[in-house]
Amino acid sequence: MAAARCALLGGNLGATAARNGWAGVVIDGCVRDVAELALLDVGIRALASMPLPTEKRNEGQKDIAVQIQGVWVHPGYWLYADEDGMVISARRLKNG
Repeated sequence: MAAARCALLGGNLGATAARNGWAGVVIDGCVRDVAELALLDVGIRALASMPLPTEKRNEGQKDIAVQIQGVWVHPGYWLYADEDGMVISARRLKNG
């Protein structure tokens, strides 16, 4: 898995997500700075931790469909997560 060769998210990017008010970040790969990430007010789910950082390219895309562990997530989908896992839905799920 190419995403396991380096961390795709670390403390600085995690702190930026928290400052921007994000509820959470899902990484289909590795993260680093796990102790720093644990202190942030943002949920972070990843496959593993890895101390090596990624090469910064200052590239990105938004509003595109992505695949997370074989499941397609499209713009506008809802993702619910807790300590036990994640659920992805094309519509908002009712509370309770």
